[in-house]
Amino acid sequence: QVQLVESGGGLVQPGGSLRLSCLASIRNFGSRAMGWFRQVPGKEREFVAAISGADGSQYYADSAKGRFTISRDNGKGELYLQMNSLQPEDSAIYYCAATPAVGMKRSPNQYNYWGQGTRVTVSA
Repeated sequence: QVQLVESGGGLVQPGGSLRLSCLASIRNFGSRAMGWFRQVPGKEREFVAAISGADGSQYYADSAKGRFTISRDNGKGELYLQMNSLQPEDSAIYYCAATPAVGMKRSPNQYNYWGQGTRVTVSA
């Protein structure tokens, strides 16, 4: 019934760029705040970026600000994360997530639905 599918991950050199996509099969996509999180094995899931369902307002973790851009295409039901100037510490599995609310959320516990993740590896 509900499915979020990430794509676009892969291996990239330090300083390189990747564009992640999330195809969302979910009701009322355009009214939901959406987010990107990342996780390294053995560590907690980390907030990366969020975007509101109301006006497209964006919020970024300090680690992402200035390098990453979150966006959405409500007509296509897609969420994006453009990642530039990637560094090894950005390596993780990146997850697309959906909330039931309009306003942006920063905690993983506030998201109802999750994709399967796409792996990003930054290495020379």
